[in-house]
Amino acid sequence: MIKNSCIFCKKNKKKFIYSSRLFFVVRDGYPVTKHHSLIIPFRHVSNFFELTNNELNDLNNILKIQKKSLLKLDKSIKGFNIGVNAGKVAGQTIMHCHIHLIPRRQGDVENPQGGVRGVIPSKQHYIRKNTK
Repeated sequence: MIKNSCIFCKKNKKKFIYSSRLFFVVRDGYPVTKHHSLIIPFRHVSNFFELTNNELNDLNNILKIQKKSLLKLDKSIKGFNIGVNAGKVAGQTIMHCHIHLIPRRQGDVENPQGGVRGVIPSKQHYIRKNTK
């Protein structure tokens, strides 16, 4: 992908919720829940596995900062999903790395068991094996 055609490389700083030297944060344009956020590296890199160790450290700090900020902003948030789609077969539609931070609320789905396993719906709900 040519950098100039990348929607995330054409950043609108007015929409930034937060930024560091390496990343910026915006609200998702197609949110799963209210305040669903995207953490996006300034550097054009196609997926999570191409991030440097410095970027991964900064990402970890931003996730913690954003969690704290969202909990302060919205008291109804009781949990989070953190998601990354790496590659078209994994559902990535914009080939510029981005990390989803999705706030969760009590009752937002009938049965949240399995969380991110829901990317393959038939695998989301499971019965735990007896390990004794």
